[in-house]
Amino acid sequence: MSEVVLPRVSVRALRRPAVPPIRSSLFVHLVLIAVGGLVAYPFYYMLTTGLKDFFESITSPPTIFPTQGLHPENYIEAWSKAPWARYFGNTVLIALLNTAGELFTAVLAAYAFALMNFKGKAVLFTVLLATYMMPAEATLIPNFVIMTRLFRPNDLDHVAQGYLVQMLPFLAAAFSIFLLRQQFLSVPKELRDAAVIDGAGHLRFLWSVVLPISIPALVTVAIISFYGSWNAFQWPLIMTSRPDIQPIQVGLNAFRDTARSQYHLLMAACSFVVAPIVLLYLVGQRYLVQGVARTGIRG
Repeated sequence: MSEVVLPRVSVRALRRPAVPPIRSSLFVHLVLIAVGGLVAYPFYYMLTTGLKDFFESITSPPTIFPTQGLHPENYIEAWSKAPWARYFGNTVLIALLNTAGELFTAVLAAYAFALMNFKGKAVLFTVLLATYMMPAEATLIPNFVIMTRLFRPNDLDHVAQGYLVQMLPFLAAAFSIFLLRQQFLSVPKELRDAAVIDGAGHLRFLWSVVLPISIPALVTVAIISFYGSWNAFQWPLIMTSRPDIQPIQVGLNAFRDTARSQYHLLMAACSFVVAPIVLLYLVGQRYLVQGVARTGIRG
């Protein structure tokens, strides 16, 4: 029986990583740079316009750089023309409470869908995903009817009720439940069996085992929820009429009507409205990427 002689391959050649073609790599980088420029330009325009004077801000075509000097006093003037501190306080309070409520409901529902067995689970989860596919406008009128039946119209002007109506329809989110369910599905079955042997119930197992190993997914849900609450506009605009309980996006819309053609002040206001949420994303970016990458598609 003849021997089969394989060609010799050096160890160095096996360890050497494959080098992508230069042309394809260059094309990919050019596309990424172009897309990055398109995404970054609105922010650049907002920041530079906020530093221009009135006449330069209305120049057409707009200047790329401020040619009449920088005017940081625009930010002070824009801040003084509206109760921004109140708007920020309302938004932070609503966003924190809404994020906490959404995390609470999402954790419990995701645990049930991932690690518990009950009749009709698959059908119920399918219905849940179907609600995520519905546009927000489709639930606007039903939510409005529910809120007006829970609270009398005159009560909506009260501070506590005004905050509640802005949060109640969003205390449960299908995407958050889905994301956490995918994460919880990765919990080894052996851990649950060991917890049962030790006498741990579902709540103890959830608190002691599942949540500590799901921190990236929890942070991801928290960031997405906070981001949605920060940018909420249509629902608060419909349900609130008092400026002292309105969030920052409604306040920015009111400031737009006040500023009119003073685009330098409007862009300055947009800058400090956007700044906190951008900083939050930069701080939590690592957890956000890990949370999305680790969930994957399971089940």
